[in-house]
Amino acid sequence: RRRAAADRRGRVVRRLALAGLLLTLTACAPGGCQQTGAPETGDPGPVEEPLAGDPDPAAPAGPETPPAPEPVSWPHEPGGGLYPGSGSGATDATLWAAGMRFPIEAAPAYANSQVYGYGGYLAPGPGGQCDARNYAYPWRDNFCETRSWTNGMCPAGRGHQGQDIRPATCEKKVHSAVAAENGRITSIGSYTVTLLGDSGRIYRYLHLDMAGVRALFPTSASRDVTRGQHLGKVSADFGGNATTIHLHFEIKAPVAAGGGAATVMFVPTYSSLVDSYGRLLNSAS
Repeated sequence: RRRAAADRRGRVVRRLALAGLLLTLTACAPGGCQQTGAPETGDPGPVEEPLAGDPDPAAPAGPETPPAPEPVSWPHEPGGGLYPGSGSGATDATLWAAGMRFPIEAAPAYANSQVYGYGGYLAPGPGGQCDARNYAYPWRDNFCETRSWTNGMCPAGRGHQGQDIRPATCEKKVHSAVAAENGRITSIGSYTVTLLGDSGRIYRYLHLDMAGVRALFPTSASRDVTRGQHLGKVSADFGGNATTIHLHFEIKAPVAAGGGAATVMFVPTYSSLVDSYGRLLNSAS
């Protein structure tokens, strides 16, 4: 009897202990069971995982995408708009040298007339070639300006065969002329450098420092050039004749006329210069 009573007491104690432990650990409600006991030290409790695609609230915000820069432009007159009284310009707007490199290495540069500009022999008024008005926008075309040279693209059949471009400052042997495209220097004269481009177009650069040009290209083996390569410094060399500090730049290309065979001739440079200078200003030379 004593053993049976002890067994009953033991079973009661174990049932009470188990009930107390369960009450301590959990309390179940209709919506589920929650922990009622104190969490262990450092236990953060349940963590809700974000859904796929939700932003992580702890992640730092990324940088905003900057807006695209506005294209850089500059004041320039339309092609064919020559100085009043300087002749009739070519209104052909063909981009004869699409994609070419602007022929002066760095901006700014000023396309205008060295004859009808200040300091030229047909200047509009007093002032020397370094007059600030020559080194300012707007640009102005001077292809077909009145000259005696043959030019089949001009209304008169004669006229200026290229475009005058002043560099950033009125200084000789400072500003570099560069190759308009890959090609080869085919001629170095007394004041003219001729580049035959891989495209078949011919580019002529006049009034560079010719001693410097010959130092850059001492032999025929050295005359293969790449787009943007230095060809010489803008100066005023003119075979002993007087001129202003500027680059006279020409393009020759095949032109088909009347359905016949194409003839290589001087073509309007202005539209190609506007295109290439715009890309230079926008850092896409």
